[in-house]
Amino acid sequence: METKIMLPEAEIPTHWYNVVADMPNPPAPPLGPDGNPIGPEALAAIFPEALIGQEVSAERWIPIPEPVRDIYQLWRPSPLIRAHRLEEVLGTPARIYYKYEGVSPAGSHKPNTAVAQAYYNKQEGVGRLSTETGAGQWGSALALAGRMFGIEIIVYMVKVSYEQKPFRRSMMQTWGADVYASPTNRTNAGRTILAGDPDSPGSLGIAISEAVEEAATREDTNYSLGSVLNHVLLHQTVVGLETKKQFELVDDYPDVVFGPCGGGSSFGGIAFPFFADKAAGKDIRLVAVEPASCPTLTRGTYAYDFGDTAGLTPMLKMFTLGHDFVPPTIHAGGLRYHGDSPLISQLHQEGLIDAMAVHQLGTFDAGVTFARAEGIIPAPESNHGVRAAIDEALACKEEGRAETILFNLTGHGHFDMAAYDRYFAGELVDYEYPDEAITASLARLPVVG
Repeated sequence: METKIMLPEAEIPTHWYNVVADMPNPPAPPLGPDGNPIGPEALAAIFPEALIGQEVSAERWIPIPEPVRDIYQLWRPSPLIRAHRLEEVLGTPARIYYKYEGVSPAGSHKPNTAVAQAYYNKQEGVGRLSTETGAGQWGSALALAGRMFGIEIIVYMVKVSYEQKPFRRSMMQTWGADVYASPTNRTNAGRTILAGDPDSPGSLGIAISEAVEEAATREDTNYSLGSVLNHVLLHQTVVGLETKKQFELVDDYPDVVFGPCGGGSSFGGIAFPFFADKAAGKDIRLVAVEPASCPTLTRGTYAYDFGDTAGLTPMLKMFTLGHDFVPPTIHAGGLRYHGDSPLISQLHQEGLIDAMAVHQLGTFDAGVTFARAEGIIPAPESNHGVRAAIDEALACKEEGRAETILFNLTGHGHFDMAAYDRYFAGELVDYEYPDEAITASLARLPVVG
């Protein structure tokens, strides 16, 4: 029985898959400050034309430029791995597979879109990009991509992660990026937050506000986003497209696909290519796994909301906890976002994909179980997919079902060992966000219509 299912470099996808082509209803349009739909021209101040075109495209296949595929060859195709040892430890009849994205130079799936975004900005003569990052995977990826294309990178890193994960900051600086703990005094958005809460731990919404403000107020700077938007999830579909080819090599196919979900890039990357089969009649479950402390899909409201705290972005129709929601300081910093991808949100609202929430202690327990069986230490974000896969495998054991389970192992935890230290010391706690706090945040949603 094969363990690593590999593809040659010639099998790196030549096109990204656009899930919009197979959605039963067109995506809800973004809205401007007046509550009316906006056109692509409204995004031109901070995005290059090519990415705006991808953002609004309904074409099923979008060509991947050769310079992007050339850089992909540094780590793509990534391995699909059969978790024989984990299956044995769990005593399950299920077949468990994971797509391992931790083989990229930045150690996560994020370079799949960072390289593409840097390429398109370079093509339009942009020499400077601003962005935000939570746990640091996205900031690291864009710093890497910026170095490859000679683009200056400015990163606003959520303060709690800046302090918890100093070595991700070091990675960004090694590749030449300037990194700031958000909220900062560099922007109006940051200064406003600090005036109200000088000890603010920050949030992705706040960091997005700062990065967007920097791009919007400088002619030499564009903005780059690591999740949520359509073009970002489009670029991540190389993950699922490769995975489908790898399953063909072993004559297998998943019954259920799990992916950790914050803004949606890792889940969309693995799940969207399989949604094409689901739309064609295939019986397959696609499950987004989020933290119980930031339960956007499972306890949020499907409504128009800003993508950032200050309200600088267009309003997107998505599952949201409210744009000024500040989540607890859990270690899965990449999943601490108040909203979710509009595409994932719409598919969930229409009952075409599922979502579940898991607690922090359970995710670390799953990560340790996985590491002791398979050797790889997963990032805290990745542990959400691991937890869901293990629970599914144990349910198969209990019920005597021989399912095929797939999850996206989005990155390694080499720079997250302080979080594991706290887990082993018994210092981590489960935190379920209180209903009253969510209700209060949702009460401040923008009024539309």
